Amino acid sequence: MSKQSLPNIWEGMAAGVVGGLVASYVMGEFQELWAYYAEEKKAKGTAKNTRKSSKEREPATVKAASAISEGIFDHKLTKAEKKIAGPAVHYAMGATSGAIYGAVAELAPDVTAGPGMPFGAAVWLAVDDVPLPAVGLTRWPREYAPETPVD
Repeated sequence: MSKQSLPNIWEGMAAGVVGGLVASYVMGEFQELWAYYAEEKKAKGTAKNTRKSSKEREPATVKAASAISEGIFDHKLTKAEKKIAGPAVHYAMGATSGAIYGAVAELAPDVTAGPGMPFGAAVWLAVDDVPLPAVGLTRWPREYAPETPVD
């Protein structure tokens, strides 16, 4: 086996971090666009008009940042801090997932099949759709209307 064919975990992690950050940005933009059109639809009276408290409207990333801040640092985040902490959690999650994917892809290239869709689905289930509702940071997926962007 030549030296060039050996997996380079650090290189894979670095590429994964970049990919995770880009994916986090794209996801955020998509969710903003989806929310815009959902609000437009609601304004036209075609969607159920429900009022939510500001706490319910907070994204899961802000709720997670608040929970971390209060639980570890005994500090309640201000509005200004939440504007920074929410995206920080979002991008940290993307970068971490990407780093793990990059490292695993170097060690087991089969994980990249279907360009990484099985890995992405596993992360989505293992991080987003089960634990977050289980600890109360989001609602269960079945509780969202189809036109509603998920936290």
